[in-house]
Amino acid sequence: MSYKTILVHVDESTRASERIKIASAIAMTENAHLIGTAMTGASRYLVQTMMLADTNPNLRTHLDLLRARAERGLDDFENCVRRLGLPSFEKRLVDDEAGAGVCLQARYADLVVIGQNDPGEVSPVVMPDFPQYVVLNSGRPVLLVPYAGRFDNIGNHVLIAWDASMAATRAVSGAIPLLRRAQVVEVVVFNPQLQPQAHGAMPGSDLALYLARHGIKIEVSQQQTDLEIGDALLSQAADMDIDLIIMGGYGHARFREILLGSATRAVLETMTVPVLMSH
Repeated sequence: MSYKTILVHVDESTRASERIKIASAIAMTENAHLIGTAMTGASRYLVQTMMLADTNPNLRTHLDLLRARAERGLDDFENCVRRLGLPSFEKRLVDDEAGAGVCLQARYADLVVIGQNDPGEVSPVVMPDFPQYVVLNSGRPVLLVPYAGRFDNIGNHVLIAWDASMAATRAVSGAIPLLRRAQVVEVVVFNPQLQPQAHGAMPGSDLALYLARHGIKIEVSQQQTDLEIGDALLSQAADMDIDLIIMGGYGHARFREILLGSATRAVLETMTVPVLMSH
């Protein structure tokens, strides 16, 4: 298994270059094709209606401004990947809201790279629930890059949050190309006695055997904690000098009302290292 197509969300935010750099590094290592996609923020249904009617000059002017903004982000993307020497890439401008646009294109990618929501940088294109929406609706592993910090190398020292759930299973499976290149892979199982039917007599041992067949060695630890799992996970990552967390993303959405699990919400809000999530 390897990543052959990687999709990265592009915009004019101050952190766009960081996630482009990370996505490019993974694409280079995996010999993958990188797609930089920028959304105008205009609903594709509105744009289709405008194309049919074409009677509102104010809407047309506004759409042109949104497209120009997206094009500037794509120009920055192209300049960045050319400097890095990435041989296979393309850029896409899409008339759509960011979440819906990324999720639709994610169907044809192996990995999606997006940014954590920055509460200090309001975007006219990206809604505040963008990261969680993509995690829950893309159907792909999503690599989230924090809005603060530099990450020159990720995936050397990896922490897997394992609870034997379907979401965690999808996250681990989707991260196998990264895990194969890791120097150290740590697995933490919090409070395994609460789910004995899922973990068996030796929590984490089945995961160790599964990953060993992929050539990946892991170290498993079982920990008791009274903390919220998200807080315990982030604390563990800081103590172990982790540069990538892999975990399931839990929640459900009705229209744009998203209800997240507590651990997922805590990590999305306060992550300090990149996190790969799958739902």
